[in-house]
Amino acid sequence: MNYNNIYYEASYGTSKQLSKSNLPEIAFSGRSNVGKSSLMNKIFNRKSLVRVSSVPGKTVTVNFFRLDNVRFVDLPGYGYAKLPDKEKIRFADLMEHYFGSNRDIRLVVQLVDMRHNPSKDDIGMISFLKENGFDFIIALTKADKLNKTEFNKQLNSLTGIFNEMDVNVPVIPFSSVNGLGVEEVKRIIEEKVV
Repeated sequence: MNYNNIYYEASYGTSKQLSKSNLPEIAFSGRSNVGKSSLMNKIFNRKSLVRVSSVPGKTVTVNFFRLDNVRFVDLPGYGYAKLPDKEKIRFADLMEHYFGSNRDIRLVVQLVDMRHNPSKDDIGMISFLKENGFDFIIALTKADKLNKTEFNKQLNSLTGIFNEMDVNVPVIPFSSVNGLGVEEVKRIIEEKVV
């Protein structure tokens, strides 16, 4: 895959706006401010294809990007407590519709901040993916913010938590700063869409 050919296609804010799926999709999911935009930009080797914000809750739409015959989908971040109730309901409806509308979702890249144990929302999302039979991997973001000792300790701790959940998927430490994990994530994506 030539990731340089990626381009922005469309954004949808409500479930009614979501167009039908006619191509394989790779979705990126995670809590607000976990680094989805940074991870996607790193994979596509672009600085600002996907908008990056230091403010949580900024992505409130489902954003579609096209590369050849594959769509990459930036899902809105979950778990941002300051969203008004009306927005939380819209978000839940949008996500339910996205995952429940028979789309050709080949892979979900589930992001978890490596510096912390998974949040209640992270655990809920991982359980949802597992129970509904979605292929997914876990990308542990912000790995560069840990020193070697902290890195190893957190990797062991998180691997243990996922094992307790009976989640048997690749767990990939990732850094959008130094590129750790980029090639592994790309390899898995390509296996799913080729």
